[in-house]
Amino acid sequence: MKLPSATPVPSLPASPALLTARPWRSRAAAIVSVVLASWLLAGCDRSPPEPARQAAFLLDSLPSPAGPGSAEPFLATAKDGRVYMTWFEADSAGGAQSLRFASLDGKSWSPARTIVSGKNFFVNWADFPSLLPLDNGDLAAHWLERTGSGTYAYGVQVARSTDGGITWSTPITLHRDSSETEHGFVTMWNEPETPATLGAAWLDGRKFKAQGHDAANEMMLVSTTVDQSGILGAETPLDGRTCDCCQNASAVTSDGPIVAYRNRTADEIRDIYITRRVLSRSAGNDSAASWTQGASVHDDNWKIAACPVNGPALDAQQKRVAIAWFTAANDSAQVKVAFSSDAGETFSSPTRVDGGNPTGRTDVALLNDGGALVTWIERTGGDTAAVMARRVSADGTVGASHTVATSFAARASG
Repeated sequence: MKLPSATPVPSLPASPALLTARPWRSRAAAIVSVVLASWLLAGCDRSPPEPARQAAFLLDSLPSPAGPGSAEPFLATAKDGRVYMTWFEADSAGGAQSLRFASLDGKSWSPARTIVSGKNFFVNWADFPSLLPLDNGDLAAHWLERTGSGTYAYGVQVARSTDGGITWSTPITLHRDSSETEHGFVTMWNEPETPATLGAAWLDGRKFKAQGHDAANEMMLVSTTVDQSGILGAETPLDGRTCDCCQNASAVTSDGPIVAYRNRTADEIRDIYITRRVLSRSAGNDSAASWTQGASVHDDNWKIAACPVNGPALDAQQKRVAIAWFTAANDSAQVKVAFSSDAGETFSSPTRVDGGNPTGRTDVALLNDGGALVTWIERTGGDTAAVMARRVSADGTVGASHTVATSFAARASG
């Protein structure tokens, strides 16, 4: 497995801007320098946009609530429209770090609060903590902690707050496997039938325990639930062989949760797959829910014997789903988006949205007119890059691309 090595927390610019990248149903991408584009376009006014306004693209920058020495940001949007950001912040002395968060109501950030502090975090630009606002008002947060002396020996911790983040529960380990291997790249969702229950999926390295840490070994995608008391539900393998360290994405449709991930075939084809949890009808059991076998969103046929560290992005509203992803099949780097009208069972042919030289790091938000807003990072020359955004209609028509902010071409910039 070729996960980027752990890095110390670097300093960010004093006032990076933010992207409220998703409606509440799915997680937002953690981009260091982004803006309030999709919230203005998709989150505030849920009525269809007027034709005269569809061409408008409004951007509004806000200073970040994160302090000096902060990194690994993540954004999420609650059902009521409030935006949450988490990040790691280095303490001034002693080598400790704190996982902190703040919330945005309109254009004002709340004071930052600390979720947890310590010296045992696994801090990495590719595998970052997250926060999920649950439908009952609770907040759930996850982060990674080292479980042994190995470089990639770490596990997933989850805590919950019932008072808006003032206090947090004693953390629990999300997975039952305790081997000193990798457990991370977590995506979380609110269980649709139980507003206080958290659903989650992650990449799990338990197969490495017997086989040793070698690139030929397999990571797997595993899912479970956590109820309000911190009790774990059944642990379900979703795919037994996945790409090593691409971020996963999840969303909740009217038919149930869906998870997108980068698969890994025996001959090293690493395309984007989707699995859905659906009701199955059987004799004597009319309401059993099970996860479908992972299926390709589109056969890019990207053959690469290494992990590109470039996962998909999802958003869903009822049965409508939008997915965006990066591929470099045939040595051609591209960012694509596709739509589904049947809760992710099938997808349209993809539309390419990049400007010709993307690094990926995609995100997507469904819009009220049936289309989507897609963001990605595009190389602009040398070490420079830009965070880009454009609208794509449901029929695949692409709008003009817009530069959201300048960035860097380094892998960690995404």
